[in-house]
Amino acid sequence: MLYENDKVRELSICYVGGGSRGWAWGFMMDLAMDGQLSGTVRLYDIDHAAAERNRIIGNKISAHPQAKSAWKYVVADTLSEALIGADFVVISILPGTFAEMQSDVHAPEAYGIYQSVGDTIGAGGFMRAMRTVPMFVTIGEAIQRWAPKAWVINYTNPLTLCVRTLYEVFPEVRAFGCCHEVFGTQKLLCAMLESECGVSGVTRQELRTTVSGINHFTWLTSATYQNTDLFPLYRTFAEKYAQTGYTMGKDDNWINSYFESAQRVKFDLFLRYGLIAAAGDRHLAEFMPGWYLRSPGEAADWMFSLTPVSWRVEDLASRMRRSDDLIACRETLTLQSSGEEGHLLLKALLGLGDVVSNVNIPNRGQIPNLPLGAVVETNALLGKDRIQPIYAGPLPGNVLALVSRHVVNQENTLVAAINRDRMLGYTTFMNDPQLTCTPADGQKLFDDMLSGTRACLPKEWF
Repeated sequence: MLYENDKVRELSICYVGGGSRGWAWGFMMDLAMDGQLSGTVRLYDIDHAAAERNRIIGNKISAHPQAKSAWKYVVADTLSEALIGADFVVISILPGTFAEMQSDVHAPEAYGIYQSVGDTIGAGGFMRAMRTVPMFVTIGEAIQRWAPKAWVINYTNPLTLCVRTLYEVFPEVRAFGCCHEVFGTQKLLCAMLESECGVSGVTRQELRTTVSGINHFTWLTSATYQNTDLFPLYRTFAEKYAQTGYTMGKDDNWINSYFESAQRVKFDLFLRYGLIAAAGDRHLAEFMPGWYLRSPGEAADWMFSLTPVSWRVEDLASRMRRSDDLIACRETLTLQSSGEEGHLLLKALLGLGDVVSNVNIPNRGQIPNLPLGAVVETNALLGKDRIQPIYAGPLPGNVLALVSRHVVNQENTLVAAINRDRMLGYTTFMNDPQLTCTPADGQKLFDDMLSGTRACLPKEWF
């Protein structure tokens, strides 16, 4: 609910990509469990049936006996219908289908190029961007027309380019990107305090960390707990577990999950560069030269996994079965927090308590030695109707050299996607450190991968 002149007005949220099952259900539960908010969520998805299923589940969540607030979920037939009157816009879409993702992730393997995720940078991230940027041009233009004052929260990958595209289309947009990768590293520091110092019960919110970099390639340039500098302890921790890895107290959990790791990439990067790499190892490895991803065996040696698209297909089928069970009441609905911060940031923007969190917004000088306007990830103070980036300071030269390359590539990726520029696209594609093949092989891979995502690309590409 929104307070205006002491009167209560129900919030209006537009959820673009309402067919999402992971993010959407978590967001719905977070809203239901917060007694300070209520209103209507309009779900819009090109898969109308998926949005309709989420409408049913969302209203079930809202009707749960333990729900503290009332939310009404409706399906919008058009994007404009979903946007009109929205106070907030949440974007969580899958750009394309698993057929395109299959090409993104696995086509490069024929050239000895392996990707652990394939959705942000590298060959897979580039091709995903080629079909995502035009979608976000359309979304950005619609926001400008139908909800220009709304706050926009993006969860879609490649997150940096999605947010950057919104600002390119509509410079006055009030958009930011949210990602939980930093949270995992903060939790690792809490686990370190317990295992190395016997200090238990510390939550990540009790730490003070300076976040700097770009999405999925973030770095902590400082970290303290109760005014104690954690960097010396982390060095000892990294040296101790550099070879054996550290699995957060669960033996070999990285083997049993495509999303876990034993932190060896993090530790290696700290010992080489002196900063705490603050994303999952699967993401970090993709931003580096071929140190960690020369083969699936190499990744296994570093104690993380490559996520095959076949697993994502199976996971979606499992989520669909669960969706069926929830709708048919074969599964008992249990409310639980998602662990994300989206609804807390929403509350802060409404004036219900300031929040400091890591967000992805254009660089206004918070990282002074990266280009102005490029989307970067740093801490920001969110309060009533404002986001104020917190100065992170310049990146040290050794890490700046790593990050700058990707910032420039992402800017060029945006231009290539908007202008359908094959030459700029190819050279940007080849400028990524993952692309270790010859120029001739790279050209063939580029052409083949463009064809692999042809169904989702503007016709001007061909």
